[in-house]
Amino acid sequence: MAINEEAAFWSATRQAKGIRDGEFSSRELLELMVSRIESINPKLNAVVTMDLEQARVMADSADSRVLAGEDLGPLHGVPITIKDALETSGIRSTGGATELHNHVPDRDAPVVKAVKEAGAIVFGKTNLPRWSGDIQSFNDMFGTTVNPWNSERVPGGSSGGAAAAVSAGLSSFEIGTDIGGSVRFPASFCGIYGHKPSFGV
Repeated sequence: MAINEEAAFWSATRQAKGIRDGEFSSRELLELMVSRIESINPKLNAVVTMDLEQARVMADSADSRVLAGEDLGPLHGVPITIKDALETSGIRSTGGATELHNHVPDRDAPVVKAVKEAGAIVFGKTNLPRWSGDIQSFNDMFGTTVNPWNSERVPGGSSGGAAAAVSAGLSSFEIGTDIGGSVRFPASFCGIYGHKPSFGV
């Protein structure tokens, strides 16, 4: 049975349960996200970089582990995107700054490392203003991200691409950054839940 497109909007914990229970595979969920990106993202411009070759390998490996009955992390096989401000090993990470246009880190930011260790599969990066310094999401490399509910409006910032991607069902969930509201504003603008944990938690 083909995966139900509504699964793109389920919570990450519900998606992870679906993978663990064999309701659908990690690869099927990833391909659902990719198909939605292909059809929706050209107008939305939320996802700016993808590494599908590696993500597909990781999803297939995640599915093999499910079939083998191995112990699985809480986010096992869940495909996610990451705000482009955060370093992701092997995937271009720019911070929205032209100086870092070709920057491909060889390590993950600590929060990216943590979600990977929990089983999540990082397959792309989302748009933001240069150096995360605005309440909208435009930069000279990738252009403007629009609000998924109204293309005449902004998705907020600086994690605007992140919020737009989740709201449009292009990513299971997102890791953004927030000092003065950069997760909370976009979540509000895009009609989703955003959380800023206390420092050190």
